Amino acid sequence: MTGNASFYFIAGPCVIENESLTIEIARSLLEITSKFDVQFIFKASYDKANRTSPQAYRGPGLHEGLRILKTVKETVGVPVLSDVHETSQVEPAAEVLDVIQIPAFLCRQTDLLLEAGRTMKTVNIKKGQFVAPYDMRYAVDKVESTGNHAIILTERGASFGYNNLVVDFRSFSILRAMGYPVIFDATHSVQIPSQGGKSSGHREFALPLARGAAAYGVDGLFCEVHPDPEKALCDGPNSLYLSSVEKLLETVMAIRKVVEQV
Repeated sequence: MTGNASFYFIAGPCVIENESLTIEIARSLLEITSKFDVQFIFKASYDKANRTSPQAYRGPGLHEGLRILKTVKETVGVPVLSDVHETSQVEPAAEVLDVIQIPAFLCRQTDLLLEAGRTMKTVNIKKGQFVAPYDMRYAVDKVESTGNHAIILTERGASFGYNNLVVDFRSFSILRAMGYPVIFDATHSVQIPSQGGKSSGHREFALPLARGAAAYGVDGLFCEVHPDPEKALCDGPNSLYLSSVEKLLETVMAIRKVVEQV
């Protein structure tokens, strides 16, 4: 990744809906983030392979999705991130992506972690909802075994009974002790998985949780954003309005400034 900022902001739509909208969101986010001392990384999935229902929108697929992400990277001028689901996707993804993301559901998939590590690209490992934070040490070990030490760890909440997630802030310290940047996924943490065949969520809790994580001292935020979340084809209920991002960053960066002075 590029840039010297000490705080990462990984943001974009859940899934690529079309090329023009994807570029529009990336440009808007770049304009907003340029006002702050953050390293912006644009994220969007080319394929949501873990949707609950077979009728759910998954995205344009590997080849078209990577083409769109390459266009974003070249025309907007930002680093790009997307998630891989199978080892066969890693090599073509690495030709475009600056950050290869391991989905939370797949954070224990040894072959996928090894293949991602071998690219020597930055690997963002999302902590599974079912994984204790200290057990992420083994996911890190797998990537490190390839000689790759460009790793990010992302906390996205833990399963709490059925169809609910909670965030244990102790996880940030446990993950940080592994020696890599720790990102808080503010929007997936307020997701309500599998409500009637699709995910729901409570985006109103994303900002308070992001404020708390900033006060705790995380190294960055991960947020899904959309100009009109009510019409988003994936993860709309937990996605932030694009228009709310500037206020989010103003708040979070102000809290960081205070924390750094203490």
